[in-house]
Amino acid sequence: MPAVEQQGKSVLLVFVQASSGVDGAASLDAESSKGLIPLLKERAFSGVIKRAQFAIPPLSLMLLASVDVPGVTQEFCDLRFDRLPLERHWDLVGIGVQTGAARPAFELAARFRERGTKVVLGGPYVTIFPERCREHADVLVTGEADDLWKELLEDLRDGSLKPEYRQAEFPDLSLERPVRKSMLDIGSYFTTNVVQTTRGCPFSCDFCSVHVMNGHRLRHRPVDAVVREVERFLGEDRRIFFFLDDTVNADDAYARELFSRLAPLKISWVGQATTALGENPALLETFARSGCGALLVGIESLADESNHAHHKFHNPAARQARWIRAIREAGICVYGSFIYGLDGDTMAMASTIEEFIGETGIDVPGINLLRPIPGTGVFDRLASEGRLLQDPDDHEAFRFSWAQEMLYRPRLMSLEEFVPSYTALTSRVFTLGNAVKRALRAPTLRSAVLMFNSLYVYMYGLSRRDLRKQLAGFRKGT
Repeated sequence: MPAVEQQGKSVLLVFVQASSGVDGAASLDAESSKGLIPLLKERAFSGVIKRAQFAIPPLSLMLLASVDVPGVTQEFCDLRFDRLPLERHWDLVGIGVQTGAARPAFELAARFRERGTKVVLGGPYVTIFPERCREHADVLVTGEADDLWKELLEDLRDGSLKPEYRQAEFPDLSLERPVRKSMLDIGSYFTTNVVQTTRGCPFSCDFCSVHVMNGHRLRHRPVDAVVREVERFLGEDRRIFFFLDDTVNADDAYARELFSRLAPLKISWVGQATTALGENPALLETFARSGCGALLVGIESLADESNHAHHKFHNPAARQARWIRAIREAGICVYGSFIYGLDGDTMAMASTIEEFIGETGIDVPGINLLRPIPGTGVFDRLASEGRLLQDPDDHEAFRFSWAQEMLYRPRLMSLEEFVPSYTALTSRVFTLGNAVKRALRAPTLRSAVLMFNSLYVYMYGLSRRDLRKQLAGFRKGT
């Protein structure tokens, strides 16, 4: 076994932002930003988004940075805010690779490797496509890295790094792994109170990669550990909490115990849930009493045949309106996420979505295009059916972007029909007048509701501009 080196090792963990999408409001159309006014407008809105809507720290890298190994020091660099410390010596640089940011992550890895610095890559894209990442790194980490990272840091210290660290089984979440914030500039973020209580998803929606990455079995952290973490976080940042669970109401008994315990702490929090919460009065009351201000709910389609075509069976269309009204009547805002263009959708769906938003009073609507993400079931199916509009091997083309360019051909609508239908729908739903109306009638968090809706007026404007340009390209055969 190699002797332990005396000199300490230094590790840099880097968060790489996507060029468009949730990390900014950039248009895909570079030509559109050449004028001074459009450029200033785009930069201003990108700054607002980073500071307000999406600027929370990446919990995965916070977990890794909180792992203590004698002889190793770790620092954190968030490229949304921090300058890359290229002038310093690093024994290892760790980069998390999201599917939508693979290219900038690989480019960053190359910069460090050219300087003789070893690079480790991990994250969702590396886990699903390790062979595509191997040439870009000295070390790969595949799977959830909670336990692997300590082993890797010990090997770095001892001079025995391996080329790959692979998760053999899912980490045991009953083990307490305290998350620290000392590596963060707390003032850079909207909030640093990001908490995950469970992993895994019992559902199998084919457009989602959560069950691919984290499995179908719901794994829980101990309630006591979560409560202690929330209490500790409150000592550093008293702003709103984000519970990052993919479905915070997936386990009724666990959720009721957890949020009953959190109620005395008087926090405000937001999370993600299924609309079925609306038929569970006891849990809904517990959420409201514990400080829940808003929930993102995945409605997707308002036609059962469309949801079923994508293996989503847990939100029957006939009950959606009643459930959403119940959530809002409990004093909780609803961010309702739709996907227009699923396999059962027809042109009539546009007006159905618009009427549903008005009838239910959804506080923040999101009307998305289907994003076939590499590694998901829908990506493989659309590729086999010849319906992808880009080369399936070019994963860079399937980025998530707010410009929301079309990446596939809908099953029941032509592009010539669908794109004008989608752009007309978003132009009607996302107006400044509607933004003000939704804020005024929101059950709580009215300033946040106004901010989201106002930003969406701008961002869906980018979407319409880029989609129209793309459609014109299709017409010309380019």
